[in-house]
Amino acid sequence: MPDNTEPQSSEARPMLLTGKRVWVAGHRGMVGSAIVRRLASEDCEVITATRAEVDLKDPAVVLAFVGEKKPDAIFMAAAKVGGILANDTYPADFLYENLMIAANVTEAAFRHEVGKMLFLGSSCIYPRMAPQPIPEDALLTGPLEPTNEWYAIAKIAGIKLAQAYRKQHGCDFISAMPTNLYGPGDNFDLNSSHVLPALIRKAHEAKVAGADHITIWGTGTPRREFLHADDCADACVFLMKTYSGYEHVNVGSGEDIAIIDLARLVCEVVGFEGEIRTDTTKPDGTPRKLMSGDRLKSLGWVPAVKLRQGVAAAYAWFTAST
Repeated sequence: MPDNTEPQSSEARPMLLTGKRVWVAGHRGMVGSAIVRRLASEDCEVITATRAEVDLKDPAVVLAFVGEKKPDAIFMAAAKVGGILANDTYPADFLYENLMIAANVTEAAFRHEVGKMLFLGSSCIYPRMAPQPIPEDALLTGPLEPTNEWYAIAKIAGIKLAQAYRKQHGCDFISAMPTNLYGPGDNFDLNSSHVLPALIRKAHEAKVAGADHITIWGTGTPRREFLHADDCADACVFLMKTYSGYEHVNVGSGEDIAIIDLARLVCEVVGFEGEIRTDTTKPDGTPRKLMSGDRLKSLGWVPAVKLRQGVAAAYAWFTAST
């Protein structure tokens, strides 16, 4: 039944996953694969499909797939992702493909009466100069970071799609916004990776080469928040089972760390004993980026993986896969 009233911030519609058919869209990505691992303990049937099997940019294909598989729940972790250079070089691709993926999966979930869907966004949806820690209501209160605004706009559209279908059609569609993630399956390419996997690779290669130093961009003073992919997956399953609110929910660790301190931690874990130098000719970026986790914490979820423990696991995965 359509809901044309002002939506409430939260409402209890718990969903047990036991015995359910659950589609993880984007199951080969770092977050999607973590969600698949997490669902192994939920006694549910996990549905997956490769890009070759289902082109999420094709509305007819997505509609047919959902109609055939009949999932009870969908984790929408699929996206076209990339670093600053990729976003800057292919803005149309990033905007178009992510818009189409969000729109097609959401519409198919509605048309085939999927019981629940969780849309996975990104912390880049928030204004570049958002207050710290960033509350959920900071969304659309200021200009975005120009280097990834195309991706961010598509993710904002995904949130609004979930809210619109909830408001108009009464669909139980929710959204989660994770902070900077890391873990198994991360991208360690120095040309396109994020800061933590890049530091792991730099420290490892310096150790192997017997180098006396590594160099990090900027002053090292900016502070960033990090969350292990397995914690993110656990939070997503928690929200799928317990949360049915109109508003999106931040998913983070609730703690941030200066980049220079992160570099020291990584070097300790890797076993690189050389000097850490800063290249102050390179930009620092935003001074601080920490999301408020108050909403998720109030619902009863807290992360389990400590940063040092997570970095050690990520390094072990990196060395085993290279």
